[in-house]
Amino acid sequence: MQLPDFLQSEPDTGFIRLTGHRIGLTHVVRLYNEGNSAELISASFPTLPLPLVHKVLAFYLENQAEVDAHVAADTAELRRQEAEADANRKGPTLAELRRRFNSMRRSGS
Repeated sequence: MQLPDFLQSEPDTGFIRLTGHRIGLTHVVRLYNEGNSAELISASFPTLPLPLVHKVLAFYLENQAEVDAHVAADTAELRRQEAEADANRKGPTLAELRRRFNSMRRSGS
């Protein structure tokens, strides 16, 4: 995918972010696909000027299939990393902590 000057790809990860920002293309696209307007997206990221959000959304709409594939790949990688972190977690899970807490509440401890 050919990126315009307002988007850049991180060389090591392929993460596409808005030039000059840490906000990713994926972040903007997800919000848009959840029904947020350009104005709401800009308000969600106060450092993003509204005209830049409009440019990003226009790029998305012109390259929707490729961008959707990129977003899907980003999402899959994030889920993989979360699963890896969960597998390497030492200590009780959140569910286990809740179970222990509820058990203590029931026993009056």
